[in-house]
Amino acid sequence: MGLTELMFCYNNAMAVFDDKKEEEKLLELRRKEEEDLAQTMATRYGIDYVDLTIAPINADALRVIDEKDARASNSVVFDMLDRKIKMAMLSPENPQVKVLMENLQKKGYAITPYMTSIESLRKVWKRYEDLSHSLKTRGGAIDISNEQIDELKKSIAHIEDVQKLITKLIGETKGYRISNLLEIILSGALALGASDIHIEPEENTVQIRYRLDGVLVVVTEIESKVYQLLLSRIKLLSGMKLNVTGSQDGRFSIIVTNSEIEIRSSILPSNYAESIVMRVLNPNSISVPLEALGIPPKLLNILLKEINKPEGMILTTGPTGSGKTTTLYAFLRKVYTPDIKVITIEDPVEYHLPGIVQTQTSEEKNYTFLEGLRSALRQDPDVIMVGEIRDEETAAIAVNAALTGHLVFSTLHTNSAAGTFPRLIDLKVNPKIITSALSVAMAQRLVRKLCPVCKKPVPLEGATRTLIEKIVGSISDPSDKPAVPTSIFEPVGCDKCNNTGYKGRIGLYEAILRSEAIEKVVNEDPSDREIRAAAAAQNILTMRQDGITKIINGVTSIAEVERVIDLEEEW
Repeated sequence: MGLTELMFCYNNAMAVFDDKKEEEKLLELRRKEEEDLAQTMATRYGIDYVDLTIAPINADALRVIDEKDARASNSVVFDMLDRKIKMAMLSPENPQVKVLMENLQKKGYAITPYMTSIESLRKVWKRYEDLSHSLKTRGGAIDISNEQIDELKKSIAHIEDVQKLITKLIGETKGYRISNLLEIILSGALALGASDIHIEPEENTVQIRYRLDGVLVVVTEIESKVYQLLLSRIKLLSGMKLNVTGSQDGRFSIIVTNSEIEIRSSILPSNYAESIVMRVLNPNSISVPLEALGIPPKLLNILLKEINKPEGMILTTGPTGSGKTTTLYAFLRKVYTPDIKVITIEDPVEYHLPGIVQTQTSEEKNYTFLEGLRSALRQDPDVIMVGEIRDEETAAIAVNAALTGHLVFSTLHTNSAAGTFPRLIDLKVNPKIITSALSVAMAQRLVRKLCPVCKKPVPLEGATRTLIEKIVGSISDPSDKPAVPTSIFEPVGCDKCNNTGYKGRIGLYEAILRSEAIEKVVNEDPSDREIRAAAAAQNILTMRQDGITKIINGVTSIAEVERVIDLEEEW
């Protein structure tokens, strides 16, 4: 090859090389122009700008919205801490972005918006490919797709369906993933409306149970070797230590049909191995209007009047699992408007309410109900919800808050509405100011409702009739007094209620209001019985009377009411 030919080849190679270099420069220039435009638009809209090609991306944050919605709206959630999220978008005026942000705010997310470029978004969208279809990272969530959960719901209508799915997975599927088993267990709990999942090791096997309508029901049994894998998976997802066999608590989430359901995990050493309880915090289960809780009409009207006052205290009492949290949240939703400040102090924050400032106590940070209440009062709130009054100082501050222009909701550990007053005195609250602060003392229990499909009437006779007639006869207000029927209803069991005879739950309530008679007796260090006697003139149904009324109306059975309260108790 001659010199001329060599020079020709060299020049051509350089030309190709230069063209590639020039193309890269052009792409970089275009990218810079895109970023400059995004920064300019961010300034125009008054929000921050972020370059997602260099910003760290939180994998858990990506799952807050799915890939389809992210691409359709030209947006992405790229960082999160608790319920605070950072959301980048091409344009905040995009209608799809606005809808997404509204839905996220309804779920309790606090959003910080950012402007970004389309190139930044494309880079982050590629990260969706790296995420598992079923698992989130430690401290995150299991993400069951809409299609998958819908399919599971179609196949799970009864406890037996969960049994069959688990048996098939373990017995017939070679090399199954333990996450598949956990998905079936969780999906079954959601489909059947379980509030808790209990996984309990025994000597030779491990039992799985769901709590349905407050009662534990056996789902199935699994082998110990399967349980060990399941235990490790739950620990990992819940952010627990795998090498610790002592008591541990953790949490993770399930995202189903754009709704985030939190799972609170608790592990406790038992005789044979570690016992697992997973509490299912489904926002839908807590979204019950005040009017739908089963509160008797007269008491409901009183409560609606009291919660619309600017100050005072309403205390709810009852054992664990009696629905106190649902009632308090129903109060909060009823009173909240954008022009008032509402603060809660909870242990823990179980459900997130939009527009309300919710804080969670922490022993590690020395943030107790007392400290939370003190801090909340410095925030100039109109309404305060204290998860529980446990000690003298918290009681004193809560009472003083109710006396100084705040509406206070809280709970107290007593067995009855009448027991609220002696309990406050035990907590060193001045008896002279109790009735000035306390508007309503209410007690409640939860009973299962009879399945409307299979319940059957039975004759009302004998000792049962005598008991019902006696309690109905003790109702003073004629407008509250039901006619004693010739028959009442009993549970049967059918496909619609998992053969339990019951479907759903409803509350039994009683309440005592402040009055001159109550004020007089409170100053004399009264017993529960003396408080009840002083409240008799208020003509509000007692829990026994409310229970009998619901039995007569066919809402529940006498056996169910007797399960939660003593109908034979003499006052």
